[in-house]
Amino acid sequence: MLEMIDIDAGYGQTSVLQGVSIPSSPKVVAVLGHNGAGKTTLLRAAIGLIRPTRGIVMFDGDDVTHLAPNRRVKRGMAYVAQGQQSFGQLTTMENLQLVADGRRNGKEKVAEMLERFPALRQFATRKAGLLSGGQRQQLAIARALITEPKLLILDEPTEGIQPTIVAEIEATIIGLAQDGLSVLLVEQHIGFALEAAEKYVVLASGRVTQSGEGGTVAMSAVHDAMVI
Repeated sequence: MLEMIDIDAGYGQTSVLQGVSIPSSPKVVAVLGHNGAGKTTLLRAAIGLIRPTRGIVMFDGDDVTHLAPNRRVKRGMAYVAQGQQSFGQLTTMENLQLVADGRRNGKEKVAEMLERFPALRQFATRKAGLLSGGQRQQLAIARALITEPKLLILDEPTEGIQPTIVAEIEATIIGLAQDGLSVLLVEQHIGFALEAAEKYVVLASGRVTQSGEGGTVAMSAVHDAMVI
């Protein structure tokens, strides 16, 4: 679905990624690495928020390297940034409706998200800024899913979230992949990431230092690659 080939990218004169390639997968590709390894920069290059200085971004068989983020979203990408982002002064339902308005099946998609994330139904009239971190993350994922993406890009979806909701989010991601949605996942919980992933890459200082097939059998190889 998504393939990134020999990507160089950064900010201004600062180089962050050097020759990074991400394999195509119809399911989950996990990107692992310590803080500062370049994981978020990679996701921003995938969705088009920054443009690579070298390399190619392929999506669904097409070169999208030079497409703007909104064009990539129309083609089927969705990005959930780090930090449980939402419109804090709007209610949970208003946040969902903001994405659903104007979509042919928007009403049905909102109902589907309330079914998938029961906490959102419970707090439908509460302002998003008053939700817990885990509930805001569920809301952010739900908003992305309303766009009916082919690829969901997730940046640290379980970071700073209470364990009970972490389990729900992990189960949701695995379920989405099983239902046919491709996922590009940056995740701090290595065990979950490898369990969910069909393929993985490890970044260090902006370069791929390890890659392979997912599954818990890859745990020792990943651990060795991430040892400082």
